[in-house]
Amino acid sequence: MNKSQIEYKIRELKMDYMRVQGDIEKLESTGHGVSKAEERLVEMEKELKELNKLLLKAEK
Repeated sequence: MNKSQIEYKIRELKMDYMRVQGDIEKLESTGHGVSKAEERLVEMEKELKELNKLLLKAEK
């Protein structure tokens, strides 16, 4: 992946992250379980961390 592809993927993942956070808020307010959504956030955080590492390497 080149730098622009990594940046695009990071932006896309951040938008998805915000969407899942909103979903969690909605689920919590209606009394539904949120464990699956929270697991997804953790996975997304790991992916963002790896993408940021790749981005740093691509900028060098």
